[in-house]
Amino acid sequence: MNKTKKTLFTDTPVELNDNSYIFAIESSCDETAGAIVQGGRKVISNVVASQIKTHEKFGGVIPEIAAREHLEAINVVIDKTFKEANLKPEDIDAFAGTVGPGLVGCLLVGLNAAKTLALVHDKPFIGVNHLDAHVSANFIDTDIKPPFIALLVSGGHTQILDVKSYSETQIIGETLDDAVGETYDKVARLIGLPYPGGPKLDKMAQKGNPHAFKLPEAKVGEFDFSFSGLKTAASRLVKSFNGKDIPVEDVCASFQECISETLIKKVKHALEVKGYKQVVIAGGVAANSEIRRKIFELEKEGYRVNAPQMKYCTDNAAMVASSAFFFDNTFDDIDVEVFSRVK
Repeated sequence: MNKTKKTLFTDTPVELNDNSYIFAIESSCDETAGAIVQGGRKVISNVVASQIKTHEKFGGVIPEIAAREHLEAINVVIDKTFKEANLKPEDIDAFAGTVGPGLVGCLLVGLNAAKTLALVHDKPFIGVNHLDAHVSANFIDTDIKPPFIALLVSGGHTQILDVKSYSETQIIGETLDDAVGETYDKVARLIGLPYPGGPKLDKMAQKGNPHAFKLPEAKVGEFDFSFSGLKTAASRLVKSFNGKDIPVEDVCASFQECISETLIKKVKHALEVKGYKQVVIAGGVAANSEIRRKIFELEKEGYRVNAPQMKYCTDNAAMVASSAFFFDNTFDDIDVEVFSRVK
């Protein structure tokens, strides 16, 4: 695959191909990340500085604190990314950064760093949509290519995407209220699990009975989701024990069963309607054991299923570099501004 980008000062065409190196920066939330990826699929270096321990005591991410930590980490991450790859800025063919959606203060740190690198070294600049980047994590170390259905599940987003080609992606379904990851964290808090609650709830669920309690599935649009009712039902279930002998593992397992069944049912319907034989999962919640297990069960029905390696499910810059290489719906204007919500 080849695409042409232009340098910023001399306006010289640069052809990106399978041998091209893209340096990317991701800073949309609470990870400061840098990566160099060759040809969109081969990761040369991948560095992530996490802020989880900083935000644990608050029970969630504090935007102002996160932005300050990005400022402290960004130069260290950039230097380490080059060092791990044994490459220099002049070896890079293009620089990329996440434009949004995300926390504005956090996005500004990474995007301005990526723009500066591109300007200083007169290389093409590529701005990337964070959600496209999550989907692109599936391109790393694989030969997957469109068309396919993508299930994007993260802390802030839940979507079913029709990825028709590298230039055309359509959201055909999404959550009408809470995202999957958000719902996990809120229910985890109800039963006393510390932040980040989603992964901890997943571990507890693996020890429980998924059919111990029947929780409701919202009846919404053909491909859409709603999890606010499930969250309320889980809250009522927990409160019904009056704080005494709550069967936490069974509650977690029943909650996870309801969410995972809802997700897979909608994905399977999308595959049938669109007539695709490929499906991928993306986003931080793609690391969830039960959701991951259920989507791979679709292989028994003849579908090709792919999920990113665990380290590429959560926020990282390798997926940003991959997206910059493959997807055409990127931002090549150096003046592009960050955005907090889906565009």
